[in-house]
Amino acid sequence: MPDIRPENTDQKTVRILGIETSCDETAAAVVENGKNIHSNIIASQVDLHAQYGGVFPEVASREHIRVIYAVVEQSLKQAHLDLKELDAIAVTRGPGLAGSLVVGLNMAKALSLASKIPLIGINHIEGHLYSAWLNTEDGQKVEEPPFPLVALIVSGGHSTLILMHDHLKYTRLGGTLDDAAGEAFDKVARLLNLSYPGGPSIQKASEKGNPLAFNFPRSRLEGSWDFSFSGLKTAVLRTVKEISADGSAIPVENLAASFQAAVVDALATKTFEAANEFHARDIIVAGGVSANRVLRNAFTSQKYFKVHIPPLTLCTDNAAMIAAAGYWRFLSGQRDGLEIDVLPNWPLT
Repeated sequence: MPDIRPENTDQKTVRILGIETSCDETAAAVVENGKNIHSNIIASQVDLHAQYGGVFPEVASREHIRVIYAVVEQSLKQAHLDLKELDAIAVTRGPGLAGSLVVGLNMAKALSLASKIPLIGINHIEGHLYSAWLNTEDGQKVEEPPFPLVALIVSGGHSTLILMHDHLKYTRLGGTLDDAAGEAFDKVARLLNLSYPGGPSIQKASEKGNPLAFNFPRSRLEGSWDFSFSGLKTAVLRTVKEISADGSAIPVENLAASFQAAVVDALATKTFEAANEFHARDIIVAGGVSANRVLRNAFTSQKYFKVHIPPLTLCTDNAAMIAAAGYWRFLSGQRDGLEIDVLPNWPLT
């Protein structure tokens, strides 16, 4: 792969339109040079799916169809750019919900065909990685992470540890063997009769709870960089049943705080161990769960590693991160044809 750093390329200004529809967010954004956000439009479906206690795939895809044109149009309008002024269109191919991914990819294909602008398919996890390179939406510059680094991607569908050697060069160290961290938050929230999505509701409940009230298990998985949260979820369920059998009131705040502490401990400990093992002084934490206050504090309160966590608006699914990843793919020479299809289970490495 050629040296793709901007100073080693002839084109100094590259504007990418990003499109993201991997789950229940319909998003479009325009990003310049992989850093500067000109627009970042997100149409959330959280309220729509709350009644189901989780994302309902068919509802999600229909909602993407309903709003995607307006979202893309608004992103271009806010960026004060026409399609002809863009260099490429980056779109999420996977992983994600097949029906949702198809909507975004077909929109990107149509725009590419009509405008003759190159199309670039992006891995959703790679997008989360490159959210760490984005300046804030108000223009505040961020410090670029140096290589090598260890990245923890934590969201509703992913809990993945990655060793990033350089731009676009990765080794997957480990991932979840069962529930992703965000999925575990959602399931435990339902056990505690808390609202969807589980992450914010558990964080709010835990503010009045004692994280030491219950000694929930931390799955260490010695000799592996993988995670497992199914045993923790089962421990919470068993505790709720035992308390209910005694006729006692469920201590929701203490259960939420203790569960949250166990998840954060497992994620942080494993990430620090990996960074130390691979001599990485810098860590990226990204994905929807990285918005959790306790998790952020666990990483930023230590002094041994430099931790890069995107602002809250860039933690959850968004198209700016897809455009940012698209920039580096564009510099590498990647150009995809209109025949590409969605990859719902697409691994990063």
